Amino acid sequence: MIAKAKSISHGINDISYITGESRNKKHPERIFHVKDNLLPPGLDATGIWDSMRLTLDKFKKVKKSVIRIEVSPAPEHTKDFTIADWEKLWDDFIREFDNIELYDKNGRTYSPKTNLTGSKGTVRLHLESKSGIPHLHGAFCRIDEQGRINNDHDIHLRAQRAAERVALKRGWTTAAEVRDTNIGQVNRDCMEILQSMESWSWLEYAARLRDKGYELWELQDGKNLLRGYVLKKGNARYKASELGRGRNLMVSKLESTWKKLHAAPKAKAVSTRPAAGTPAPTTARPAPVRAQGTAPLPQYTDYRPGTVPYRIGDDRESPGYFIPDEALKVFDEEFDYRETANSRELTDRAVALFVGMMSAQAAPSGGGGGGSSDLPWGRREDEDDREWARRCAREAERMIGRKPKTGRKR
Repeated sequence: MIAKAKSISHGINDISYITGESRNKKHPERIFHVKDNLLPPGLDATGIWDSMRLTLDKFKKVKKSVIRIEVSPAPEHTKDFTIADWEKLWDDFIREFDNIELYDKNGRTYSPKTNLTGSKGTVRLHLESKSGIPHLHGAFCRIDEQGRINNDHDIHLRAQRAAERVALKRGWTTAAEVRDTNIGQVNRDCMEILQSMESWSWLEYAARLRDKGYELWELQDGKNLLRGYVLKKGNARYKASELGRGRNLMVSKLESTWKKLHAAPKAKAVSTRPAAGTPAPTTARPAPVRAQGTAPLPQYTDYRPGTVPYRIGDDRESPGYFIPDEALKVFDEEFDYRETANSRELTDRAVALFVGMMSAQAAPSGGGGGGSSDLPWGRREDEDDREWARRCAREAERMIGRKPKTGRKR
């Protein structure tokens, strides 16, 4: 079971989409009303939005006024569901969602419990246009009926954890388990297709993926040049940058990957035994500190349980890795976006150091940083993810400097 959540400013647009009244929704007949919360019955999208605005205008005006939620259980778990069953699933999810608190490194609450059960909202069941796979959409007012703001700090984490809790209580497969199982099969399918192709052709590669049951979305730039692709099967989506080893299934590397699969095998060198009396070569003992180079460590290019995806930079083709959840929490704590103006830049640099895609000694220092690092660089054998992440965070700050925010905005 997978869940997403986000606070948005374009509330009326999202509500129109959820209810099927938007022009962007091509199949409104595949949308079914599940429930409304604290709303008069029979309202259309405009009526729902007007009712939410009464609450928003009565208490406080917030820029991001609506919380959007999507809940996607595995289709095999809901094949016999009635609308009443979907309503029960939503109630279970939102109860867990409201009950989650998020804490900082000192154990203090930085994202308190929400109260969506006490907020105006609407829930609809959508069936995907091609596959018919069902999922729930919800739109809820950011301010509850007591005038309190529903906190949206790390709201995506709140949704993920609520989905995991519901899935575990119901004995369903969790999102992490599904992805851990499926991504390996997706990789195998892609590599088998490349292996079976007699010559390189993007059109043939795309056609064969579709023949295997994948939906394929081509990502093009302003000049209609192919820059990336996304595979979809069931409720799961897989970016090309998340697949393969060393991102070798990205558009820019696909042809070279095909060539490597079809390259003639090299003859193995025959080893010779040293002559009698020749001293055997000595093997140097490995250093206790693992050195960093320019190639990312392979364990961060593939999904593993307990990791979350992270993309360095905003470009679609920028590096993407699977970072341990504990490490990303450290970066969130060290570079709190509410207090640090260049939080994203610092986190990008820390992640680059963490996965080994850059060397601390080779990286130039930036404004605000100190002198050269006095740390023995590279991950020590006895360091866990949190300790290593903290050293990377300190090194990132030394390199480019921290820029504090001068004031906070809601």
